[in-house]
Amino acid sequence: MDLFDLTGKVAVVTGGTRGIGLMMARGLLQAGARVYISSRKPEAGDAAVAELSGFGKVVSVPADLSREEECRRLASVVGEREDEVHILVNNAGATWGEPLETFSEAAWDKVLDLNLKSPFFLTRAFLPLLEEAGTQDDPARIVNLGSIDGLHVPPMNTYSYSSSKAALHHLTRVLAKELGPRHITVNAVAPGPFESKMMAATLDAFGKEIAARSPLGRIGRPDDMAGVVVFLSSRAGSYVTGSVIPVDGGIATTR
Repeated sequence: MDLFDLTGKVAVVTGGTRGIGLMMARGLLQAGARVYISSRKPEAGDAAVAELSGFGKVVSVPADLSREEECRRLASVVGEREDEVHILVNNAGATWGEPLETFSEAAWDKVLDLNLKSPFFLTRAFLPLLEEAGTQDDPARIVNLGSIDGLHVPPMNTYSYSSSKAALHHLTRVLAKELGPRHITVNAVAPGPFESKMMAATLDAFGKEIAARSPLGRIGRPDDMAGVVVFLSSRAGSYVTGSVIPVDGGIATTR
C-alpha cells in the first residue's frame, strides 16, 4: 500500500539503538526508508545495526546529543552521505527520579539538555537537509518523542522529566507553525508504558498495575511505535502537523 510506503526516503532516529527508538527505526526500515541511528556508545550502535540490518539499510553514527556541537556534527556526517533528509525522529532522552528534598541541579541539567534542548538544536542543524527534501505535497517530517507524563501528573518523582516532555509538546506546536510554510511537518508522539531500558525497573515492580490502568489492559508493543511513526512519516500523515499523539492504550486520556 503506497499510502504508507517510504521507499527512497532517508530517516534519522536519535536514540535509535534501543527501546522506543529501536522500535521506530525498525518500522521505518520495514516501510522502505534508509535509516541513520545515533547513540552515545559506538558498541550500542553496532549491536543495533546487526539487529536491524535484515530489515533494510541502516547506518550508526555515534554522538553525544546533549551538546549542540554534537548535534551539528551528526547533521554534517549525514549530510556528507545524503543530499536530503525526509524524516527526523528526535527520540534520544533521559529520565531521573528523586525525592523533592534532594532533587539536584544536575538532575535538571542532564534531562533538560537531552530531552528539550537537543530536539531544538537537532532540528536547526538538520533544517537545510529537511528543506531540501520537503515539498508542499510531500513535506519533510519531524517527530518528537514526548510522553504521557507531559500530559498528566506522573505518579513518580520525575520533576525534570515530566516538565521537559510538557515543554517539548509545546515546542512541537511552535515549530509546526514556523516550519509548515517551509514544507516541514512537526508532530510529537507521547508514549505510555513500553518495554524499554528506561522503563525496565518500573515495569518489573509495577507492570501488572500499570497495564491495568489502560482500558486496553496491556503494555505497549513494538508494532505500536512502529505504526505511529510510519503513519506520521508517510503520505498518510502528510496533512498532520502540530499534533501530540498519545500512544498509551488510553491511560492519559481516560483517567
